[in-house]
Amino acid sequence: MANIKSAIKRIQITKIRTERNKMVKSSIKTAIKKFEAAVEKGNYDEAKALLSQASHLIDKAAAKGVIHKNNAARKKSRLAIKLNKTAANQ
Repeated sequence: MANIKSAIKRIQITKIRTERNKMVKSSIKTAIKKFEAAVEKGNYDEAKALLSQASHLIDKAAAKGVIHKNNAARKKSRLAIKLNKTAANQ
């Protein structure tokens, strides 16, 4: 355990930020799972709305530095491809 006041504060801040990052990553994963469930059902309209929500969460996470911007772009691209395949199948 740190003895210096500034080091103690840094440890506390790190814990807070780690918890927030976990929360953001978890919400992204949940949004992606909801989107993929809608795609599996073949519900194009619902999937389109869920893609918008998931993209918004991914963009916010990338802006805050929780995930890398290239990681965000890759996730969004893969989701868009799945949506387009669903649209082509209908």
